[in-house]
Formats: sequence, C-alpha cells, structure tokens
Amino acid sequence: MTGIWGIVNVTPDSFSDGGRYIDPERAIAHGLAMRDAGASVLDVGGESTRPGAERVDAAVEQQRVLPVIEEFAARGIPVSIDTLNASTAAAAVRAGARIVNDVSGGLADPEMFSAVAESSADLAIGHWRGPSDDMYAKAEYHRASREVAGELRERVGEAAAAGIAPARLIVDPGIGFAKAGAQNWDVLRGLDDITALGHRVLIGTSRKRFLTESLRQAQGPDREADVEVDEARKDLATAVTSALAVRHGVWAVRVHDVAATRDALAIAEAWEG
Repeated sequence: MTGIWGIVNVTPDSFSDGGRYIDPERAIAHGLAMRDAGASVLDVGGESTRPGAERVDAAVEQQRVLPVIEEFAARGIPVSIDTLNASTAAAAVRAGARIVNDVSGGLADPEMFSAVAESSADLAIGHWRGPSDDMYAKAEYHRASREVAGELRERVGEAAAAGIAPARLIVDPGIGFAKAGAQNWDVLRGLDDITALGHRVLIGTSRKRFLTESLRQAQGPDREADVEVDEARKDLATAVTSALAVRHGVWAVRVHDVAATRDALAIAEAWEG
C-alpha cells in the first residue's frame, strides 16, 4: 500500500496551520494522532517553505524540531526531517530521523548531499528552482513533467556523485514549487515521467494553492471569487489527488489529513484489486 507521510509543522508561519503546532507538546500530540490514523512516516519541519516565506536560522530551526523528533524516534516512529539546511539534517539524523526531505534537492545548501552521504538516512530530493520569495518568476515550462524529470535526474546524479547510493534516494516533483496552477496539473498528469526515473516517488499536493484555484474555478466565473474553500474541502481535494497518484505507482504521499487520505487510498486500491 502507498505510504502516507503526516506533516508536522513546528513553525509559527505555516500556510496550512498558522502556527497551531509551534509548541513541542502540541506538535508531538498531533504527530501521535496522525500515527494512530495511519501515517507511516511523520515529516517534521521547522521552517516554512510557503511562497514568500523568509529563511529561518538553522539554530532556531533545530530548537523547534529536535525535541519533537527525539520523542517520535523514542517511540519507534519513522521520522523525516523537512529541511533545507545540512546542519539541521545531520542533527535530526542524530536525534533519530531516518529520512532527510530536502525540497530544494540540495540546491539551497551545497553541503546537504555530503551530510546525508555521511549518515545512514535516505534522502528525498525535491524539484526546486529557487527560494520561496521569487520561485514563481521561474515557472516557465514547455512540457512540465518532462522538464521536471530531467532536472530531478540531474540532482540524482549529483547525489550519487556525493556518495549516496541510489537505493537511498526518493524523488519528489515539487508540486507547488516554481509551478503555476496549470503546470502542477501537467506534472501530475505526467507522473509516469517521474516514476520512469526508477526511484521511489513522493508526492505532496496537500492543501496547496492550485487545488483551491481549481475548486473555485469549478463554480464558474460568476461565483469564483466568492467561493469559500476551507480545510475540509482542501483535504478532500488532496485525498482525491493522492488516490489518483496511486495509479502512477507513487511510493508515498505527504499530507495534513492522514485519515482522509488513508480512506481514499484504501478505496483506490480496492478498485484496482
């Protein structure tokens, strides 16, 4: 069955939960609830990557995430650290993280690949064209899925050259990163280009802007601006895209609402037999 990564944002400025879990005890309780709902991995992050977000000092990031990671690891829960910083990745692995999830694919910190190579952790390489404050300026594609696959192939080659075995690599086409609404759909329709790279594929559509845009557009141009899209509707849309991604052989999906996605994946897999 496709794995489900539960998102644990230990940040004050997340686009999705607005700092709801900045307190470590609340973050831990939230993660445990997602584990009980069916999460196979808890993905812990201490720096927001929403559009326009400012970078966070690595020391602050580690102060936020390390106590949470240590608690999950002590309970035997598989943990991923969502970070752009090599020093945070190394500290998180020492605290018990088994996977480093770098949405920049090693571009934000040139030491990331060597730091992961020296550890036993797996590495999720995200597709990225630049920092959050100007990433949409780089959203130009002719055939998005093929170009994303090609750029991921380059990052995989760099990771291998740094000493990370191919079996330790996961690729993520970076839905929402340097991609406008229609381009995200182009990548999702072309997921076979991503799976053809031969690595485990991670998909993260959860609560992202392009889903909200599509839900509003479905109401027609006369009502589009007035349509309210709350968390429940975003989570339903996320569950649908996650279930459709199963048909393309994705290895795992990264979500905020684990229970909704678990149910959608169960029905999709029953359909497939």
